[in-house]
Amino acid sequence: MPSPTTELSPSVVQAPVSAHASASPHAYDAGLLLLRLAVGLTMAAHGSQKLFGWFSGGGLEGTGQFFTMSGYPSGKAMAVVAGLSETLGGLGLAVGLLTPLAGAAVVGTMVNALAVKWGGGFFAPEGVEYELLLTAAAAALALTGPGRLAADRYLPVLRSHRLAYGAAALALGVAIAGVILLLRK
Repeated sequence: MPSPTTELSPSVVQAPVSAHASASPHAYDAGLLLLRLAVGLTMAAHGSQKLFGWFSGGGLEGTGQFFTMSGYPSGKAMAVVAGLSETLGGLGLAVGLLTPLAGAAVVGTMVNALAVKWGGGFFAPEGVEYELLLTAAAAALALTGPGRLAADRYLPVLRSHRLAYGAAALALGVAIAGVILLLRK
């Protein structure tokens, strides 16, 4: 056994193996694609319920009434904002287009959904587990980026995702959500 002052030969010393060195980048990209599709298409479908009444949704009229009953001014206008944020944000996540902003749009909408449902516990149907999971997934995608299997790969500015882009987009989304919440009675 060598003493603490004895140098080990290079054949004995091995560099630590990084988890990223042995993992396939294709696995990360496939995983991000699956997450983007699941969250993005779920949110786009949810938004189309608000905008068009698809999938047994209330449409603008029914959703507007819900927003009014929930204390928001101009319920129908809020239904349009929420519907567009969910539909366009969801589609953006699904295809990986402007991913930081798409994730922020979903997060902003879901912050308001969390505020409306808060107090019903954690578990569905009255709880916030579903909304919290969608919020966390959208935020994670905004921060990590869409992976290489995404439309952002073809945009020069977003080709190499930066944490700062995701953090700035999320700050914007949360700030706008906060302003909307301040309007709520």
